[in-house]
Amino acid sequence: MPQIPWQPKPENETAAVWRYRQNPIIGRNGNAVSNSVFNSAVVPFQDGFAGVFRCDSKSISMDIFAGFSADGIHWKIDDTPIRMYCDNQEIAQREYRYDPRVCKIDDTYYVTWCNGYHGPTIGLAKTQDFKTFTQLENAFLPYNRNGVLFPRKINGNYMMMSRPSDTGHTKFGDIFVSESPDLEYWGRHRFMMGTVEGDASAWQSTKIGPGPVPIETSEGWLLIYHGVINTCNGFVYRMGAALLDLNEPWKVLYRSKCYILAPQELYECVGDVPNVVFPCATLCDSETGRIAIYYGCADTVTGLAFTTVQELVSSLKNNSL
Repeated sequence: MPQIPWQPKPENETAAVWRYRQNPIIGRNGNAVSNSVFNSAVVPFQDGFAGVFRCDSKSISMDIFAGFSADGIHWKIDDTPIRMYCDNQEIAQREYRYDPRVCKIDDTYYVTWCNGYHGPTIGLAKTQDFKTFTQLENAFLPYNRNGVLFPRKINGNYMMMSRPSDTGHTKFGDIFVSESPDLEYWGRHRFMMGTVEGDASAWQSTKIGPGPVPIETSEGWLLIYHGVINTCNGFVYRMGAALLDLNEPWKVLYRSKCYILAPQELYECVGDVPNVVFPCATLCDSETGRIAIYYGCADTVTGLAFTTVQELVSSLKNNSL
C-alpha cells in the first residue's frame, strides 16, 4: 500500500512514533450532525480508503457512520448512522454504538464495536461495500469493550481480543483472546496481558485495551494498545505496543515498558475528555514497513501518527517489561 499517508521522521525526533504535522485530520464537525469524531477505524478500499467512524452527536448520543477518502487524510463521512440489516430483530436492539474497528478477512470487512445491549458488549457486522452492513450476533455477554479481530484464522479458528469490563468507566481491565469456528460461538478464552502494578510501568496501571487490528510480521503479531493511569486530574490514556506469538497470540513476547505516544499536543489534552490518545486503526505498507496510526484525541478529534514495523519492533525489544 504505497499510497498510505506518510511523512518522514523529523530529524530531531528520537521517539519511535511521530505525529502528522497537520493534525488533527478530522475535526469536531466531521459530518453535519457531529459534536466530535474520534476512536474510528479505516482500511484500504478500492482505489482509496473506507472507514467506520465514531461520531458523537450534538445531543451527545454515540453512533457509528461510514466514510470514504481518496488519500486517507481528507474524509467524507455520511450524515446518517450505519443501518444494520439482520434476520433477527432482537440483535438489532441497541442503546449506543461506539469505538469501532474494521478487519478485512478474505474478501469481507468485519466491523466490531462497543454495542449497548443491556450494558456494553461487542457488536459484530460484515460488509463488502461499506453501504450494506449485515449485523451478526453479539460476540460476548455484557460487559465487554474493545473487540479486535485478528486478520486471518489461526489454527483454523477466528480469534478476537477483548477487554471485559463493567457498566461504567472501568477502573480495571485486562486483555483476553477468544476463539470461534464461525464468528458466532466464542470460547477457549485465554488471558493475554493485564495492568502493571507499581512504578515499573505506571502509565498502564489502571486498565489496558487492544487498539488497531494487529499487524502480522515475521517475528509475531504487532499490537498497538492503550494503557490508562488514574491521576489526580483523572484518567490519562497513552499508547503502547506488544509483540505476540503468531500461533498462540495470547502469549506475549515483548511489551512496552515506556509508552510510545502520550497526550502532549493541545488537541490531545483539551477536549470533551482531556488527556487521551486512543488508537483504533493502522495502515501498513508491507514493502516499506511504513505504518500510519489513526487515533482519537481527547475524545474530540482524530489524529494521525507514523512509525515503521522495523523501528517499532526494534524499540519494543529495547523497551520491554
